[in-house]
Amino acid sequence: MTPPTRKKSERRTDALSRERIVEAAVDLLDTAGESGLTFRALSERLATGPGAIYWHVAGKGELLAAATEHTVTTALAGGTGGPPEEIHAVALGLFDAIEGHPWLAAQLATQLSHHPSGPVALRVFETIGRQVHALDVPASSWFTATSALVHYILGAAGQNAANRMRARDLGPEADRSAYIDSVAQSWKRLDPEDHPFIRALADQGLDHDDRAQFLAGVDLIVAGMTAPLPFS
Repeated sequence: MTPPTRKKSERRTDALSRERIVEAAVDLLDTAGESGLTFRALSERLATGPGAIYWHVAGKGELLAAATEHTVTTALAGGTGGPPEEIHAVALGLFDAIEGHPWLAAQLATQLSHHPSGPVALRVFETIGRQVHALDVPASSWFTATSALVHYILGAAGQNAANRMRARDLGPEADRSAYIDSVAQSWKRLDPEDHPFIRALADQGLDHDDRAQFLAGVDLIVAGMTAPLPFS
């Protein structure tokens, strides 16, 4: 009697590439977060062994950096038009990427602070800096103007993503308008002597379109780029 054939574990028959590994890592980060990105989980998703992945990527740190670079490169594809339109396209690309990938904001902060000469930091700064240059901003202000834009875009986009996650944590029945109104009401109850400005904001109403407000902030920075610096 012929012994039963042992069923082998399913394996991919197509070639495993670094690009495929990085794309799978992005998907895994989106669904399971940074803690869920393990080589075991990635091996199962790719139907391969850890050794095949290590052939292309040395470790988790390199994998996170590659996933961040891949996502940022896609976000910075840009649009067509003059510098203001290009800046809008880049800003919204990063805004949407950070909102769509909850892990990205923290990774961008890590890359910019710990690896300022790395590919992610250089790509973000170069892409935005070229548009600052195209706006005829004085050369002496290039670094200041570009830094202001980069920090505003990443900071505001990161805060928006955090707000979205907070809203999801409140449950599927949570109403954004009701939540914002509750914040406004709590601000109105603040001591008028200690918080006159915040109370005034609450009286105006806090509801707004997040993307429109984000772009308004971008435009404020762009509008001031050609003005003389007060301490230059």
